[in-house]
Amino acid sequence: GIHCSRLMTYFNLLILGFREVYEHWFRSVLTMLGVILGVASVVTMSAIVEGLEKAMRDNIIIYGGLNKVLIRDSDPPDYQDHIADTSPGKTLNDVYALKRGATLLSLVSPEMGHRARITYQRRSCYPSEFIGAWPVVLEMNRHTLQYGRFFNELDEREAKSVCVIGAHIRNRLFGDPESTDQEINPVGKIIHINRQPFTVIGMFTEYMTDAERKRRELERQKRNNRTGPKRHTGYRFRRDGFHHKNNVVYIPINTMWMRFKASSGTDNTPEPNLTDIDIKVADLNYMEKALDQVRNILLHTHKGVEDFEFSTYASRIASAEKRIKNANLIGLIISALSLFVGGIGIMNIMLASINERIREIGTFKALGATNLSIFFQIMMESATLAIMGGLVGLPTSFGTIWLLTQLIPQQNVPIITSEALLIGLTFSVLTGIIAGLFPAYKASQLNPIEALRYE
Repeated sequence: GIHCSRLMTYFNLLILGFREVYEHWFRSVLTMLGVILGVASVVTMSAIVEGLEKAMRDNIIIYGGLNKVLIRDSDPPDYQDHIADTSPGKTLNDVYALKRGATLLSLVSPEMGHRARITYQRRSCYPSEFIGAWPVVLEMNRHTLQYGRFFNELDEREAKSVCVIGAHIRNRLFGDPESTDQEINPVGKIIHINRQPFTVIGMFTEYMTDAERKRRELERQKRNNRTGPKRHTGYRFRRDGFHHKNNVVYIPINTMWMRFKASSGTDNTPEPNLTDIDIKVADLNYMEKALDQVRNILLHTHKGVEDFEFSTYASRIASAEKRIKNANLIGLIISALSLFVGGIGIMNIMLASINERIREIGTFKALGATNLSIFFQIMMESATLAIMGGLVGLPTSFGTIWLLTQLIPQQNVPIITSEALLIGLTFSVLTGIIAGLFPAYKASQLNPIEALRYE
């Protein structure tokens, strides 16, 4: 019975709170604005940061994933200067040794790079990478094919003059489907790489960021809305997030060795050195152990000289995440300031409301209302303002994000999470409770006799 009556009392206090807000609705709306904007900015900021993190992770995945490690050349430590020349450098021997001995790796991919100028009829271009590789490079770099096929073991063994190109190489040599509005399949065409003829047997899918995809969509809509004859523009060179990946040319490593490395070696013997060795660790949890294994094998094949280093995406993503978290923190501090301003607004209005109702509070007290019930009534009013502000702030944040995507359409898509909405609402409730403490305490301490005399 006691619990029921107490619940009824709290419920009545809540109703009183709503009635007070409703009776002075215009004043209440102005007071709630601070909370509404504060909640909207908390949610919007979190959504922008979430969008950035997703874009960054997508990029990492499309470049091969977190478990991909690049083995690069580096200067050996000073104490090894006297034996530095004894190391053969990165060669296929290393790759075979890693495939045999590094049990914690899932893939090993050798790469032999070279400078190249590619021509087709009167057009020419320079790829960002011209690489001789094994067929495993397709899985290593997470490439997908739009046309044709990738070279296989047979092409590799017979050192065939075949190549697979990136979408932007196609655009520069054969035309851009975006501009000409027709499909352009380069498979079967013969191009010249450093004046040597190669048959294109495949083309990778064009990789693009969400922002780039949205920008393309907008441009396509604009073109379709235009009246009059369509003008064909040439290929517009644009560096986006995947510029590097869209501008590659791959040939079998054997072909690279025979065709392009023979001339650079001494006595016409081909230069055996690899530009890169990419490895993939089977399990991210064993990254350190796997790299130790690789280090030991390479020290053996390099005659004890540590003239190599590891570059991991995991370390890059950690530093990028740190920067994003800092940006998020700054955004949250700014959002907290707007909530703080909203809280001051609520406190201000509650104090003004108490001054208007001193006689009413005196009457309540004379009729037997306790200090605690007065305290709770004022707290309920304050919390009601904040909760209503928070509830209006949530749809406002959706509106703000929609507006952002309209104003800056090529940015990464902000992602609203349920956690952000919950944090926004919790902050608004806390703001109301904290802002109501002082006015509620002041009202509960009023002397009933003086309150009744108050004019």
